[in-house]
Amino acid sequence: MSLLIPDSGLLFWMLISFGVVFFLLAKFGFPIITKSVEKRRGYIEDSLEDARKAKIQLAKVEEDSKAIVAEANKEQGRVLNEAVEQRDKILANAKEEASKISQKELDTAKAQIQKEKEEAMLSIRREVAALSCDIAEKIIRQKLSSEEAQMDMIEKMLDEVSTLTKAEKTA
Repeated sequence: MSLLIPDSGLLFWMLISFGVVFFLLAKFGFPIITKSVEKRRGYIEDSLEDARKAKIQLAKVEEDSKAIVAEANKEQGRVLNEAVEQRDKILANAKEEASKISQKELDTAKAQIQKEKEEAMLSIRREVAALSCDIAEKIIRQKLSSEEAQMDMIEKMLDEVSTLTKAEKTA
C-alpha cells in the first residue's frame, strides 16, 4: 500500500463518516450557523439604519443650532440697538435736566443780581437823600442866619399853605 493512494475500504468508511458528519452538520449545525449569520446581518443592518438616523438627526441638530445661532445674533443686535437707544434717551434726559438746572441757576443768579441792584439803588437814594438834606440844611442855615430872613420864610410858607388849602376847597 502506498501512502498517497488510500485503500478502497478506507475510502468507503471515510465517505460514510463524512456523510454522517455532513448529515449531522446539515441537520443541526448549519441552521444554527445560518441563524447566527442572519442575526448578525440583521444587527449590522439595524446598526447601519441607526447610523443613518443618527446622521439625519445630527444634520437636523446642526441646522437647528445654526438657526439658534442666527436667532441669537438677531436678538443680540436687537438688544444692542435697544441699549444704544436707551443710552441716547438717558443722555438726552441728562442734557435736558442739566439744561433745566443751569436755567434755574441762571434765573436765580439774575434774581439775585436784580435784588442786589435794587438794594444798591435804594442805598444810593438814601445816601443822595441824606446828602441832599445835609446840603439843604447848610443852605437854609446860611439863608436863615438872621431873624428877619427866618420871618420872611415863615410868612412865605404860610402863604403857600393857605393858597393850597383854598385851591383844595374850590376843587
